[in-house]
Amino acid sequence: MSKWLVRGLAFAALMVIVRLLQGAMINAWETKAALISAVLVALYAVVALVWGYADGRSDARRNPDPDRRDDLAMTWLLAGLFAGVVSGVVAWFIGLFYNNLYVEGLINEITTFAAFTALLVFVCAIIGTALGHWLVDRKAPEQTRRREDDDRADTDVFAAVRDDTADYDSYSGAETEQQTSSVALAEDETRPVDKRDN
Repeated sequence: MSKWLVRGLAFAALMVIVRLLQGAMINAWETKAALISAVLVALYAVVALVWGYADGRSDARRNPDPDRRDDLAMTWLLAGLFAGVVSGVVAWFIGLFYNNLYVEGLINEITTFAAFTALLVFVCAIIGTALGHWLVDRKAPEQTRRREDDDRADTDVFAAVRDDTADYDSYSGAETEQQTSSVALAEDETRPVDKRDN
């Protein structure tokens, strides 16, 4: 099972649980509806942040070179979209039988609510991922970048023109030397002479 699907299923199930808790708690304490909703959404966001942090930390330890790390942004974007749509459909279906659950129509659930869930999961997880990468990278010794990219050789545009044996210092020094060849002197001699100089 792919990474994004595992995360998407987990966060879809967690969002359904959050919404069931929200419905039950708001029915019990109606005056604290805003506080209950804010706390439950914050807890949901913290779970995404912690999981993203764990992903970023393990990815940075597995691949010290930042260019060779996994594309966790796409993983978490797909997971968030999946969690949003699936949790919206499941919550709508439960709402047909359980009146205490606060749900909208199916179209609203799979568009507006799904977009909110996807954005919440994606942003919190990416913040956690970046934090995990940064905490590992700041303690790791500096990595020298490898020139041989076996897995990216077919997509490296500059591989064909790169000359690893060229000495840059000698090349730049050769450019600054004054040109003293006979061709340069001949060009100077063919220059028209100004008679006023005589």
